[in-house]
Amino acid sequence: MVATPPPPAVPLPLPSPVPSPCVSLCKMNRNSGLCEGCLRTLDEIIAWSRADDDFKRAVWAELPGRESLLDFESDY
Repeated sequence: MVATPPPPAVPLPLPSPVPSPCVSLCKMNRNSGLCEGCLRTLDEIIAWSRADDDFKRAVWAELPGRESLLDFESDY
């Protein structure tokens, strides 16, 4: 009998209303244009409070791939 691999993990859907990804670390990275805390663009941050859940879920879907775009700046 051949074992079948488990199905891929499916991310849980975000609740409604969709929570903000803000972690209260608000610093815009000048090279990427992303917030170093939540990984959103300034336009996404500004639009968030008026945006619908579809927009917010689309932003959340983009966040995992954005961390590699950051070139963290030294504060020293």
